[in-house]
Amino acid sequence: MPWSNQNGGGGPWGGGGGGGNNQGPWGQGPNRPRGNGGGGNGGPPDIEDIIRRSQDRLKGIVPGGFNGGAMVIVLLVIAAFLVFQSVYTVQPDERGVELRFGKPKEEISMPGLHFHLWPLETVEIVKVTEQQQNIGAPRGSNSNAGWMLTGDQNIVNVQFSVLFTVTDPKAYLFNLETPAATLQQVAESAMREIVGRRPAQDIFRDNREGISTEVRNIIQGTMDTYGSGIAINAVPIEDAAPPREVADAFEEVQRAEQDEDRFLEEANQYANQKLGQARGQSAQIREEASAYKDRVVNEAQGEAQRFVSIYNEYANAPEVTRRRIFIETMETVLKSSNKIIMDGQQQGAVPYLPLNEMIRNQAAQPQGGSR
Repeated sequence: MPWSNQNGGGGPWGGGGGGGNNQGPWGQGPNRPRGNGGGGNGGPPDIEDIIRRSQDRLKGIVPGGFNGGAMVIVLLVIAAFLVFQSVYTVQPDERGVELRFGKPKEEISMPGLHFHLWPLETVEIVKVTEQQQNIGAPRGSNSNAGWMLTGDQNIVNVQFSVLFTVTDPKAYLFNLETPAATLQQVAESAMREIVGRRPAQDIFRDNREGISTEVRNIIQGTMDTYGSGIAINAVPIEDAAPPREVADAFEEVQRAEQDEDRFLEEANQYANQKLGQARGQSAQIREEASAYKDRVVNEAQGEAQRFVSIYNEYANAPEVTRRRIFIETMETVLKSSNKIIMDGQQQGAVPYLPLNEMIRNQAAQPQGGSR
């Protein structure tokens, strides 16, 4: 040991092997261990003996002794480390791209357990299921990240998301340095372009779906130009609101527009009601006029036919027809008039007749009962 030649061959307590006072720091020389290595007479354990016994045990375990076994252990540790680094697992929602000396291989590692020659080869894992990237600041925050200028010169705070999937892992990893940052910048630029073409009312409520579709098409076209290996699934607009400084004014405008829509709806309902009533009345008047026309035409045609019939009878028998017409006419004239008929055979006729009283009596009797 390092201290075996110090102090004339003595141990670490200053005692020699064959002479000297053989005293240690406790006032006595080191004693040989008994049993489990404890010092005799209450002294400390012998460190040299413990080290020697440990070396003997290690030699019994490791082939070739301590010096040769250490090399084997080191080699085993290195081999285990290499195997651990060379085996990797790809999850069901992932794909792996192996690189040999930094150059990607053609094949794509599918889900499962795989092996590659580390450190000559490395692997990059990419998540291929749908991912979401939020863009813009939520309502009420101090950030102005989502502020955009509309086509009618209004400022709106637009918060939206981009839902995408990775279709080509190699292009996603190596065609763009920072795909996520590039996607965010392209999405913001596309949204600002579309919002800048339209009035604020479209982004608030009127045409959000159309804006989302146009933004998605622009983002997809730009990312395809970059060869990003990304497919844009949807661009939902989560919120669109005015800045906090003008929120009250915008809400007042919204309430006024809602009142305008309500008044227009009520006016349309009233107009439809009156229009329906007018159409019903006009249809009724047209039906009545048509019926009156048919009745008058039919009566005129009947009178004409009757006149023709009378004329034909008159042509056949003029005298009889003339008398018949005279009698029918007199019947029509005298049927409803007050009259007193006296024949020449009535006795007791006087020059004066009480016509007024007779007329009153005639009126009191049923029609057609006077003589």
